[in-house]
Amino acid sequence: MKYYIIAGEASGDLHASNLMKEIKANDPAANFRCWGGDLMSAQGGVLVKHYKELAFMGFWEVATHLSAILKNLKDCKKDLLSFAPHVLILVDYPGFNMRIAQFAKKNGIKVVYYISPQVWAWKTRRIHQIKRDVERMITILPFEKPFYAKYHYNADYVGHPLLDAVDIHLSENEEVRSFRQRHHLNEKPIIAILPGSRKQELVKIMPLMLEVMDNFPDYQFVMSQVTWLPKELYHSLIKDKKVTLVQNETYALLLNAEAAMVTSGTATLETAILGTRQVVCYKTSTVSYHIAKSVAKDVIKYISLVNLILDKPAVTELIQNDLNKERLTNELQKILYDESAIAQMQSDYSRLLDVLGNRGASKRAAAIVEMVAKNS
Repeated sequence: MKYYIIAGEASGDLHASNLMKEIKANDPAANFRCWGGDLMSAQGGVLVKHYKELAFMGFWEVATHLSAILKNLKDCKKDLLSFAPHVLILVDYPGFNMRIAQFAKKNGIKVVYYISPQVWAWKTRRIHQIKRDVERMITILPFEKPFYAKYHYNADYVGHPLLDAVDIHLSENEEVRSFRQRHHLNEKPIIAILPGSRKQELVKIMPLMLEVMDNFPDYQFVMSQVTWLPKELYHSLIKDKKVTLVQNETYALLLNAEAAMVTSGTATLETAILGTRQVVCYKTSTVSYHIAKSVAKDVIKYISLVNLILDKPAVTELIQNDLNKERLTNELQKILYDESAIAQMQSDYSRLLDVLGNRGASKRAAAIVEMVAKNS
């Protein structure tokens, strides 16, 4: 079978690669053509374009890169028709993928959407597009299936694939145990810094995270660095701060850390599943922030997946002007030293794992994809 997969960011690359692995288990001759990243390539996908060329964050940033986005759409449509897959698999990334779904439907290509766009938070009108263009919607958050049911659309809930990804990593105990030694870290407890995976996030958020370092002299700071952004960018922002940089070891870092400062995104959920206490940070351009705020209004109360899933402020979210040295210092101190706050976060994390359900999401999703491909 021929599968065309589009993922536009790091989390999509992770989940799509695990999906590909499960598809290959039942279809060893699977032929994958992808827009994605290194993990998808490692699973045998022919990479058309890397997501580092696709990841534009915020309304203003999208507007200023519109010509590049339009060219990507044109190239993708042409390549999709040329490949003629049995099924098109779209992974989140709705601004791009919803347009490709419409095109695929018009050209007789069946569409499976894996990891639903956050239509419940932003654009409910997209539900009508989904009902028209998407053969099967595979959701990973427990409240999404009943949400779609309200609009008379039968989505498939498979559970969250991060549970499997974390399980695989936890089995590699030696990497976790040897983390300090391999990176020449001393015995001071660690505060992890996860500043995001896009250049815009690093520039806006990382300097604010680094401002608190002087207030925690008894801790050492270790930062997770993505491979597709240049080291020079990190060093230019870190300047004279004493920070250890690590690549491709986010889980090992979090499992060795007392607490973490985490840019909003999939990493907030990964941090919670691993049990590391966290403060969620987010800052974007003023224009993008005010547009997002006006669009969301009272529909969405939280930005972190942890709080959205639990429907409560289980982790503190410091957004825009609230992300400053004083607030971030206070919130870090709370989750490091306040026994009541620590116990509450641990309790919330435990409930989160119960809500997320059983392992095996990627395998269940693969079964749905294969069924659609065979019926194409």
